[in-house]
Amino acid sequence: MLIPPGLFDGPPAEPPPDDALVRSIEAELGRALPAAYVELARQHNGGEFARTAHPAPSRTSWSGNHVGVSALAAIGRTASFSLCGEVGSAFWPFEWGYPDIGVYFVDCPSAGHDMIALDYRDGGEPCVVHVDQEWDYQITVLAPDFATFIGGLVDESEFDDSD
Repeated sequence: MLIPPGLFDGPPAEPPPDDALVRSIEAELGRALPAAYVELARQHNGGEFARTAHPAPSRTSWSGNHVGVSALAAIGRTASFSLCGEVGSAFWPFEWGYPDIGVYFVDCPSAGHDMIALDYRDGGEPCVVHVDQEWDYQITVLAPDFATFIGGLVDESEFDDSD
């Protein structure tokens, strides 16, 4: 997966992961990461997004037609918001009561009141979902897979939030 131009705003959160680190992170998470996620992390491992919105098929607590996104979790343990960091994937179900459906991998600008996750409940390649803590942890499918989600990120200015 090539990084879409203008996807990130700033440096990666961690160095590129090697095979051993990917295997150990997957073991700790109890799930295999999508190949496209690993490939992207080898080019730019986590960090702040420059494209800070993704279309949503229905209203969320964030907006009528999209969700806001802040950062992609690095595949690692050293950055605070890495998959196995201090506020990594396991933090959200344990500390905030988010449903244990997969891997929380994208932070949203709501300070924890919504998150983006890889949803493994159907088996196989996980879809990407928005989990809305403000609305009783409502789950909304955003994309059928990681690569489609990344390709769907756009600038917030593309949405009219006058509603």
